[in-house]
Amino acid sequence: MARPRRIRPRLLAPSRILRTTPARAGGGRERADLIDQAEESIRAGSRSFHAASRLFEPAIREQAWLLYAWCRRCDDLADAQERGGKLGEQEGAERRITAIRLLTERAFEGLPTADAAFDAFGLLAREVGIAPEMAEDVIGGFALDAEGWRPRSEQDLGLYCYHVAGAVGVMMARIMGVAKDDSWMLDRACDLGLAFQLANIARDMADDADAGRCYIPMEWLAEEDIEPGQEMKPHHRREMTAIAGRLIALMERHEAAARLGAARLPFRSRWAVLAAANIYGAIGREVVARGPRAWDSRVVIGRWAKLRHIARAFWEALRNREPEEEPEMPHWSRGELMIEARMNAPIPDPPMEPLPEEEPSDRYD
Repeated sequence: MARPRRIRPRLLAPSRILRTTPARAGGGRERADLIDQAEESIRAGSRSFHAASRLFEPAIREQAWLLYAWCRRCDDLADAQERGGKLGEQEGAERRITAIRLLTERAFEGLPTADAAFDAFGLLAREVGIAPEMAEDVIGGFALDAEGWRPRSEQDLGLYCYHVAGAVGVMMARIMGVAKDDSWMLDRACDLGLAFQLANIARDMADDADAGRCYIPMEWLAEEDIEPGQEMKPHHRREMTAIAGRLIALMERHEAAARLGAARLPFRSRWAVLAAANIYGAIGREVVARGPRAWDSRVVIGRWAKLRHIARAFWEALRNREPEEEPEMPHWSRGELMIEARMNAPIPDPPMEPLPEEEPSDRYD
């Protein structure tokens, strides 16, 4: 009886043609294609940011779009939503945060991610020197939402605002050419992001409550005798109006500090920053002006009002005058918030590569 033939395992392809994926900024996509998709993202996701971004010089404008596309995509993935729309099913949120971290890591390595927004971010990081820890500062905010986190104190509120907006402001400063060691200017860029987020929180309290979220510090709610989960009930509208006033007072302090930094930017960047500050400041102040009816319908700054704010910003940028009185600086500082954010960040896995072999030494013989 013939012995069975032994079949040896063979490679699917000769080893000489097996190659690792080459690392290329943008994951190998054409830069022009990434810019086009990023512009589509910001146009659909935020008319205010899109309008302000048009004021930048072309190179800065394109990089601002790349940053927005990544932020928008991370937010959509984290919340299982489409372009900032209604929140989807929140089951599996932690797995989605893990996916965001992995895709962002690949983007930094220049490897394809199969997602244009992450490839765009990898290109941006290479062009302006964004570090992985800066991206993790932002992702940490999405992770807090995935955990069902709520702020207990005003400092907790500041930490969340830093994660989701202040850290983005710092990256935007790098795009505008602010040096990585210019702490004062980076502080002012962070202030602008914090101001934007405080306006967003004040405007969106009803929408957040419908989604089961609340970004108002528990200590503030307790001071107003508001029961947990009852903050947007009709009988608490007056108390929430007072809380909105506190949010906008914080917003205005950070906005004033950010304007000091804008004065040191080149004209086109100064114009764009002041236009965005005017538009978001108007959102916050309109919330306060409406009083208890602020959440009957969403506060929106119309097209003609936006144009007025942009025109006003043009003259402000052109004159570039020092404030008549030095504004009172905010008590939240970028340094303290950044340290707290990074102390709370997940500890990366240690490298698993073996240490290089060394020649024996007779140093201690």
